[in-house]
Amino acid sequence: MNFPSQTAIAPSPFAPPEAAYLHIPFCRRRCHYCDFATGRGTPELIERYVRALCRQIQQLSCSSLPLQTIFFGGGTPSLLSPQQLQQILRVLEQRQPFAPDIEISLEANPGTVDRPQLAGYREAGVNRISLGVQAFQAELLAACGRLHGVEEVFRAIEDLRAAGFENFSLDLMFGLPEQTLEQWQASLDAVVAIAPRHVSLYDLTIEAGTRFGRLYQPGDAPLPSDAETVQMYRMAIATLAIAGYDHYEISNFARAGAQCRHNRVYWENRSYHGLGMGATGYVNGRRYEQPRNLADYFQVVTTGQLPTAPVTPSADRLVDTLMLGLRLREGLSISQLENLFGSEAIAIVLEILQSYGDRGWASVSQGRLQLVPPEGWLFSNTILVELMAALSD
Repeated sequence: MNFPSQTAIAPSPFAPPEAAYLHIPFCRRRCHYCDFATGRGTPELIERYVRALCRQIQQLSCSSLPLQTIFFGGGTPSLLSPQQLQQILRVLEQRQPFAPDIEISLEANPGTVDRPQLAGYREAGVNRISLGVQAFQAELLAACGRLHGVEEVFRAIEDLRAAGFENFSLDLMFGLPEQTLEQWQASLDAVVAIAPRHVSLYDLTIEAGTRFGRLYQPGDAPLPSDAETVQMYRMAIATLAIAGYDHYEISNFARAGAQCRHNRVYWENRSYHGLGMGATGYVNGRRYEQPRNLADYFQVVTTGQLPTAPVTPSADRLVDTLMLGLRLREGLSISQLENLFGSEAIAIVLEILQSYGDRGWASVSQGRLQLVPPEGWLFSNTILVELMAALSD
């Protein structure tokens, strides 16, 4: 496998950001598994939020370093009009120029977009769409609290292609209540037939405070068993590999040249702006979070308060780098890790990962640290817990 060479893994955390995440915290209804910073928004509230977000962008220091990626997440960013999206992008470009080949991604839900709207997004500069499909069974979509049905999924995909979006990703979830192996295989087959350039898979996590968190306990029926969810993951790997997708990250698969460049910023532990309510950012070695309450966010923007956070200690940065970078198929460069964190700390990491090599879970070879899929990724939490314990001693 040829690994990307154009981007240095584990760069300095003090390098200026070349990426921006913008959070749009509005949904028509909260899904039963969601614990993100979201809420319902009237047209008036959304317009007020767009003005506040633009004002916050204007509070950024100007930079001559071009932005390489922008990601609109949520929430449901496709509740914005093309004009609102264009307004945000224009203000952002005034603070930091866009690279000629910039990747601008937008999350969208079926049923919230139509062909003219998508054409407007494309005209505004969006060149990648992440479509939240989640399942291809009406009963599973209803159980998750999704507002769209299967018909809306296919209509959205048809509209995407008609609007000129060939670069789009489909999201699927597994481990859903009552979900069977047969249903999961049917969803995978549907994705293969649609043939998007990118696929993201998410194992359901039961979060406290969500509707699912009130209804279910992890490991209990009607949730699939751990053995069944592992089987679902293996089914996905096999199905998508046969279809020609590169399993480049634990949860992500891509055609050649279609990896999500923005998400690689996170996995490579690079700096990025986090803008909007509830957004997190990583700038000058500091991880910060914007207020998760809308009133607090408006207050912060109005008063011009900038997010504050301490510089992340070196030991924590090493743990973060391992947790994120080992999610990637190519893993991490040993020499780059030693340059950033010192040979003594990396020797501890090497010793632990080599102990998992006999099980086929990890690899330390050719100057790189890697978890070996699928077992290495299936047992990644076990490996990372041991790494964190050893590095905290």
